[in-house]
Amino acid sequence: MSAVFTMDALATMKSEVREYWDERPCGDGLTEAERGSSAYFREIEAAKDRLEPYVHGFAEYARWRNRDVLEVGCGLGTETVRFARAGARVTAVDLTATAVELTARRLADEGLEGTVRQADAEELPFADASFDLVYSWGVLHHTPDTAAAINEVARVLRPGGEALVMLYNRRSIFAAAVWLRRGLLQRRSLEVALATVESPGTKGYTRRELEALFAPFERVEIETIATVYDRRVAGPAAALVPALGWNHLVRARVA
Repeated sequence: MSAVFTMDALATMKSEVREYWDERPCGDGLTEAERGSSAYFREIEAAKDRLEPYVHGFAEYARWRNRDVLEVGCGLGTETVRFARAGARVTAVDLTATAVELTARRLADEGLEGTVRQADAEELPFADASFDLVYSWGVLHHTPDTAAAINEVARVLRPGGEALVMLYNRRSIFAAAVWLRRGLLQRRSLEVALATVESPGTKGYTRRELEALFAPFERVEIETIATVYDRRVAGPAAALVPALGWNHLVRARVA
């Protein structure tokens, strides 16, 4: 899905997204440990494994050993450190200063090497063809101009490079529940209801829309999976209709 905004409107939206995640970095509520402590990072990683065990098969960390990996939207650095542990040369960026500080602290806490810097996904501060992999988990549906961010992902990939990107599914069990709870009773559209799920302007996409967004890539594979969030709505039945799952896992390769 797409919409036309003025430059001022886009800047305002970007500022709202940055403020939201600066105050509440993704996963921060999964532990009561002191923010930035070793226990904090350890407990968040364990919680994410319980919530999203399929991340490991998607990322294939060991496959990227001795290769250049860029993570767009590092959050608390869980994926950043996993790539670094596996021997990848890791660079991580995030829109927020909080995420950059915590991810850098997490790398240092484990004695791992990596570069972490604050940057906008829609204007990545890297030369063309800089990376073998660009990884982004549940991030690019938050930036106002998602298409621009995906174009940037393609730009910074080397020939034959890959992108691994998770984006939300607008036609999912979880999205339907959000609309019933936050949209129907208030006479809001599904798009407007989804925009309240996390940071302002959060979006979901159909498979056809993803195919259009990833047009800059030569090969695109989309796997849609049922998540714990879908199961909270529909119980075990959610697993019977993975096409209605909340997460699209996109694997894309540039020429």
